[in-house]
Amino acid sequence: MFSATKRTITSAELFDEQQEIIILHAGEEYRLRITSNNKLIMTK
Repeated sequence: MFSATKRTITSAELFDEQQEIIILHAGEEYRLRITSNNKLIMTK
């Protein structure tokens, strides 16, 4: 079920033509990257 209160961001907006971004969460760094198969991988 879709909720109108959830924020939706496209990967194009999020990555802004980059292949990898850093997300800070609770003082920790997480790397979110686009693979060569166009999949998303997050690592700590």
